[in-house]
Amino acid sequence: MKLVIIEPLGVEKEKLLSMAGEALGNALEIEYYDNRTTDANELIQRGKDADIIAVSNLPLNREVIQGCKNLKMLAVAFTGVDHIAMDACRERNIVVSNCAGYSNAAVSDLVFGLLISIYRNIIPCNEVVRKSGTKDGLVGFELEGKKFGIVGTGAIGSRVAAIARAFGCEVFAYSRTVKEMEGVTFTDLDTLLSTCDVVSLHVPLNDSTKGLINAEKIALMKKNAVLINTARGPVVDSKALADALNEGKIAGAGVDVFEIEPPIAEDHPLLHAKNLIATPHIAFATKEALVKRAVIVFDNINSFVAGKPQNVMK
Repeated sequence: MKLVIIEPLGVEKEKLLSMAGEALGNALEIEYYDNRTTDANELIQRGKDADIIAVSNLPLNREVIQGCKNLKMLAVAFTGVDHIAMDACRERNIVVSNCAGYSNAAVSDLVFGLLISIYRNIIPCNEVVRKSGTKDGLVGFELEGKKFGIVGTGAIGSRVAAIARAFGCEVFAYSRTVKEMEGVTFTDLDTLLSTCDVVSLHVPLNDSTKGLINAEKIALMKKNAVLINTARGPVVDSKALADALNEGKIAGAGVDVFEIEPPIAEDHPLLHAKNLIATPHIAFATKEALVKRAVIVFDNINSFVAGKPQNVMK
């Protein structure tokens, strides 16, 4: 069987191939590509002989899936699979395994990095001190005592809840599944949005969550509220969020995800919004998380080769 690593997975080539060798032994022929492409013909050329393809967040559409004639498994080095043509995979009984859990710590860290940067004006403070300025007009806020809302209480949302509690926040949550979580009050989405000082999004992208935070929902938020999105870009209506920020309807936002993968066009509305910190879809990407992810990828492949697929997406 042949494994094609169709794009870099964020771990140095030598280390990644060493990990693959240790995990898979001689069970598979391995071909590695150290650059990304979105050209369908090139992707088909890379994957045409592959039984298994390892991919991160590179979009694989129906044309690519159909063009990879030998494909039996996709080892997706990512939590979400909304960039994969899942219908085409189902039609051909291609197993798709994901890598849930590798970025729980990384994403949670960035949530609070963005939030504290906004609350304490860290970027403006850095700029002003380099210009011999002072703290005048830059005195911020602390997290203790704030009402912290979490939309989606999967592994990452649950971790964020625990950290928010450690900061002394009063934590609220909205999720399709109500869990027993110490110190967390579950409520409906509208109540959460109208109650909380901070709203952090942790839902997958699907038909029910696309556009979940639209102009109507943003209008429910408090004027001093901050929205953090490290989930998926299309969960939020970007134009509505930009308008709310520019009109002072909410106080700030931290955004790591957009409708497309970076680079983001210079005229994107969020890049011109007030009181917004943007990062280039980096929440999941720490040195530690990317190694954890590679371990899961090769473990998933091993399980598939052994006839016991795991972490299978339906």
